[in-house]
Amino acid sequence: MSELKIEHLSMRFDLPNGSHVQALENINLTLKEGELMSVLGPSGCGKTTLLNIVAGFLAPTGGTIVLNGHNVTGPDAERGMVFQKGALFEWMDVRENVEFGPRMKGTPEAERREISDHLLEVVGLQDFKEKAVYELSGGMQQRVALARCLANDPDVILMDEPLGALDALTREKMQGLVLKLWKETGKTIILITHSVEEALLLGERLVVMAPRPGRIHKEYRLPFAEMGVGADLREVKKVPEFGQKRDEILSMIWEMEEEIMGRAEDAA
Repeated sequence: MSELKIEHLSMRFDLPNGSHVQALENINLTLKEGELMSVLGPSGCGKTTLLNIVAGFLAPTGGTIVLNGHNVTGPDAERGMVFQKGALFEWMDVRENVEFGPRMKGTPEAERREISDHLLEVVGLQDFKEKAVYELSGGMQQRVALARCLANDPDVILMDEPLGALDALTREKMQGLVLKLWKETGKTIILITHSVEEALLLGERLVVMAPRPGRIHKEYRLPFAEMGVGADLREVKKVPEFGQKRDEILSMIWEMEEEIMGRAEDAA
């Protein structure tokens, strides 16, 4: 069973003027296979930095990340990334984008075709295989990005504000798709978001981070992701506990934002 361990993780950025920014300090998390965790917090709390370190794009200045019993030291196909915007190859059509990872691994064409056919059906794009990326809406492009990520069969999927640029209706549909894929694939997922409601809907575990330095402020275990699989997410939001947790977390983050603004005014 794959397990992701983040142990005593710290990240410090040294600046040209001799000062530094402590982006993360002593982050400790363990994710078991198949867990879905959302990460929330005010701007500047290090959410994306944390995700980039887990992805292997950044090397931490302290601590370790262990996946499947070995240290993470750089990017690897065992960890897939879905960005805020699809980051798709615009000179390739939809199928070619999805098949890119398997092609780089030398997967035979027939097997690549089978993988892309299956995944494009899963994300509802089976009729758009030969379309150019620029012909697709933002929501459809994110579906392609999800399929491309899954085509590499990663153990862990990392999602950095993947739905942030979408309109409200498309975003709701994509939230349902994320839950569907989580349940059907059994993948471990870490999702960064600025939306409290989205974090509640898409996190069976929800981590709230505090800034300066970035650290874990509070963690929740929640029932809403499980409730939302195959269900009307608007009905899930009507559950009394959902509203209570939303108000609690909004107040928590607002207090952090006020503290940050207060520091800025004092420094000025």
